[in-house]
Amino acid sequence: MGKQKAHIQFVLNGETAEVAFAPHKTLLEVLREDLGLMGTKHGCELGECGTCTVLVNGRSILSCLMLGLDAEGQDVKSIEGMANGSQLHPLQETFADTGAAQCGYCSPGFLLVAEELLKKNPNPNRETIKEALSGNLCRCTGYIKIYEAVELAAARMRGEEMELPRASVYGLE
Repeated sequence: MGKQKAHIQFVLNGETAEVAFAPHKTLLEVLREDLGLMGTKHGCELGECGTCTVLVNGRSILSCLMLGLDAEGQDVKSIEGMANGSQLHPLQETFADTGAAQCGYCSPGFLLVAEELLKKNPNPNRETIKEALSGNLCRCTGYIKIYEAVELAAARMRGEEMELPRASVYGLE
């Protein structure tokens, strides 16, 4: 007799998804292993780094701490659902424009948390951005470029022109 599998249905990146998986799996494992969506990254798997962040019903959650079973009937958005077809989300564009993504491993988590922030607050100040992103860790950028990318995306989404931040050798301006 085979192992029991859980079977759930939910909305994933705007489309109905059905998946069967071992009931002990986290949402992170279901997304990566059972649905083949590799954009959501394994990080600490303890809820401390933010690398595995996805949006569930518009709120950022750590998919390493959420059971896959709890996604039943929910609206889940992974990084693969951020762009609109071939059109990148303004945050994705500004991360590229400002050099906010170095190795890029942490970027999916930062991008989705920033998307949640900008939906709630289309004109956040630097302190608000820092606070919103404080649960996400990056070992490459020093955070300044990430904050600048969120500020630039917010301005563009409001229809404002904003200069790209001046390049700095250390990104500490």
